[in-house]
Amino acid sequence: MPHPLPLTRDAGLAALAAFLDGPGADYAAARNTDRGRGETPTTSALSPYLRRRLVTEEEVARAALHAYGDEGAEKFVSEVFWRTYFKGHLETHPAAWTGYREGRDAARARLDAEPGLRRIHDRAIAGETGIDGFDAWARQLVEEGWLHNHTRMWFASIWIFTLRLPWELGAAFFLAHLLDGDPASNTLSWRWVAGLHTRGKHYLARRDNIRRYTSKGYDPNGLDEDADSLDEATPPREAPLARADAPPAGEVALLLHLDDLNPESLDLGPARVTRVGGLVVHAEEAVARVREADTAAMADALSRAGAHFRCPAAPVSEGWEEGLPVVTAWAPVGPSADALPAGCLRLRRDWDERAWPRANRGYSRLRSAIPTMLHG
Repeated sequence: MPHPLPLTRDAGLAALAAFLDGPGADYAAARNTDRGRGETPTTSALSPYLRRRLVTEEEVARAALHAYGDEGAEKFVSEVFWRTYFKGHLETHPAAWTGYREGRDAARARLDAEPGLRRIHDRAIAGETGIDGFDAWARQLVEEGWLHNHTRMWFASIWIFTLRLPWELGAAFFLAHLLDGDPASNTLSWRWVAGLHTRGKHYLARRDNIRRYTSKGYDPNGLDEDADSLDEATPPREAPLARADAPPAGEVALLLHLDDLNPESLDLGPARVTRVGGLVVHAEEAVARVREADTAAMADALSRAGAHFRCPAAPVSEGWEEGLPVVTAWAPVGPSADALPAGCLRLRRDWDERAWPRANRGYSRLRSAIPTMLHG
């Protein structure tokens, strides 16, 4: 299992260092290969730490540049920016998130009404479809809370186009079990595979591709390699990017949430933190392992925040802020954002302030800005 618990910032920094000292040098050439369970991943496997910002996209990208230089780090850094892109895109297309949840609920109602669909769904999540590779990946997801990125694409494609299951149920299955389950990356990646994110451009899992890029040599029969992409009546419309707040002068209470557990690096301007509270809001679907990881990650952040600001730091409770203005790092679209208290001042990191306005359309616009983001 690539992610020993608990998830902490120190563990994330150690994983980053191990990746840069080892498999990171071969990332561009090897990243598409899934070596299988028990083997060192060909990807960084940093996503559970990045998802909670125990480590940030910026420090990971800059560490890779320092280790490999611009040319050597180019592919890895570009993949790191995909996470930033997905967050920015969902911020400007929040209906993609609400649409996922509505579609998930409608699909669950179909499971109750359609026994045939229920049987296919239950076999899929139990790893009992008879499709080579897919069944092993379903079991790995449930047992480990992680899948290789290329494998996630194969899995989602088989789920949608071969098994003909609603994509929202697959996205919910991932969000329930993945230790890096993220509203933006998960929702938009499933939409991309389905051909909804970039309309008409879908991803089809192919037998020869799976044979080539799995060290265990999975050889699935019966895949639908000619399916048409999905479509929807009304794609999510673009919404203006909401403005961030400015930190006030004087004493404040800092609210931590699961989308940003890096309080030491948050620019607080003239504010002086005298209280820290931790708000843990799990995804509705999250299983016990994910909830435990969330809780442990928050405990780590509270411990660091208390030491850094030299003030009380604890989970939120009635009156925790003691009448002070409450400030927080920006919570992207998702459960944490929905749970923020009224009147909370939301501060956006410079990284997001510069990147998210370029994430409103396709990825290429943000990708072209990577040199400026890192060197400008």
